[in-house]
Amino acid sequence: MCPKLHTPMYFFLSHLSFVDLCYSSVVTPKLLENLIVEDRTISFTACVTQFFFACVFVVTETFMLAAMAYDRFVAVCQPLLYTVVMSPRLCFLLVAASYAWALVCSLIFLYFLLMLSFCGIKFINNFVCEHAAIVAVSCSDPYLSQQVLFIFATFNEISSLIIVLTSYIIIFITVTKMSSSRGLYKAFSTCASHLTAITIFHGTILFLYCVPKSKSSWLLIKVASVFYTVVIPMLNPLIYSLRNKEVKEAVSKLINIQLFCHKI
Repeated sequence: MCPKLHTPMYFFLSHLSFVDLCYSSVVTPKLLENLIVEDRTISFTACVTQFFFACVFVVTETFMLAAMAYDRFVAVCQPLLYTVVMSPRLCFLLVAASYAWALVCSLIFLYFLLMLSFCGIKFINNFVCEHAAIVAVSCSDPYLSQQVLFIFATFNEISSLIIVLTSYIIIFITVTKMSSSRGLYKAFSTCASHLTAITIFHGTILFLYCVPKSKSSWLLIKVASVFYTVVIPMLNPLIYSLRNKEVKEAVSKLINIQLFCHKI
């Protein structure tokens, strides 16, 4: 609704918001149901479906954050060429590639998961259908499925983090060379919100998958799963709006217009 915000950064942010909404919606309904009913199981079909869509949206967010890091790199390090480099076509391709790669990864995970035998299992005692929770009830050797997940997850995490770290290292070097305090503040405010979101998201993912898979770690895994599927999507709007002057001004203007129209 605000033409001032029709820029590449907010184009990516709108898709990040959509992805957050989608993958929290995959998990939250079952979580809320578990708070009010005694039966805290989930059907096998629903669990596999939840796992598939959760993978799609989590992988999409991983690369969406990487694309936003590249956008911040261009904005800080090449401000005069920003509108040329971050053209609408490039922005569309980056977003489309994130969705497409996430779908490919999720289909591969699902294929190798469904190759396992589950011996008539109909329900799983869980609400967040992590890969580990599903293969735990398998009657066949899950080694191949686990290795495929590990290889793709490692590739996704390392490749996205390389993009993010490279972008921010160059940004940091560029910022340290700025003599103007105003330029420093603008560069910091441009990157602070995104860097906060990346730290929380990747920090939780790395913590979750670095936890040893023992019986005592299952509660910790469930808590971490809830954090990155429910809490982070709730935090992102606050992180990007409360630390962003342009968003606060746009929202304030919108509220004032609505109040004025209501009085009329």
